Amino acid sequence: MSDQQTWTDVDANIADLFVHPDPELDAALEASKTAGMPAIEIAPSHGKLLMLLAMVGGAHRILEIGTLGGYSTIWMARALPPDGRLISLEASADHAKVAAASIENAGLSDRVEIRVGPALGALPKIAKEDVGPFDLVFIDADKENNPAYFDWALKLSRPGTMIVADNVVRYGGLMDDASEEPSVKGMRSFMEMVANEPRVSATAIQTVSLKGHDGFALAVVTGE
Repeated sequence: MSDQQTWTDVDANIADLFVHPDPELDAALEASKTAGMPAIEIAPSHGKLLMLLAMVGGAHRILEIGTLGGYSTIWMARALPPDGRLISLEASADHAKVAAASIENAGLSDRVEIRVGPALGALPKIAKEDVGPFDLVFIDADKENNPAYFDWALKLSRPGTMIVADNVVRYGGLMDDASEEPSVKGMRSFMEMVANEPRVSATAIQTVSLKGHDGFALAVVTGE
C-alpha cells in the first residue's frame, strides 16, 4: 500500500470517528465539484480543528482569506454565536456564488459575508471600516501573497488573536531552497516572517492526509 493510500485511509477513519456524515458540508463539497472547482479545500478533520480553535478562543469575529467553495467557511461559522460575524474574501465571483449558496444551505448566511475581489484590495477597506479586531484569521489563498496577508492579519488582530495559515509545507517544497515556484517562495518568506515576528508566538505542524504531505502554521498574537 502506498503512503498516500495509507494517509487517505487514516483520514477516512478519523472522519468516521470524529466528523460523522454531515449533509450541509457534503453538499458544499458536491457543489464545488459540480462547479468544476479544484479539490483543494481543507480535509474534514482539519475543518473540525478550525471550528474547535474558534470555539476554544471564544471567537466572535473571524476573517478568512480565500473562500473557495465555502467548506472551511461553514466549519468556522458554526463556532460563532448568533451575533458573531465572519468575513470571507474570495477573488473569484464564480467561486463566491457557489460558496454563498452552500453557506445559505447550511443556515449560516446571517453571520457570513463574502466579499468578492482581490484580498489585498479588500483588506485596507476592512481596516477603515473598523469591524475588527478579529479573534481568528484563516489564511488559505494564493501563497505568494502570504507575507502580505500575515501583515494585514497582524494589523487586524488583538492580543490573543489566532492566525492560522494552511499549506505551509507544499509537499516538502518548503525545503527546496532552489525552487523558483512563486507559491513556495511566498510560503518560505511567510514562515520566516512569522518566525521572526516578536508580536506572536507560533509553530508549524506538518500533516499527511488525503490531501498529501503538507502542514499548517498557528500563530497567537501576544503583543501589539
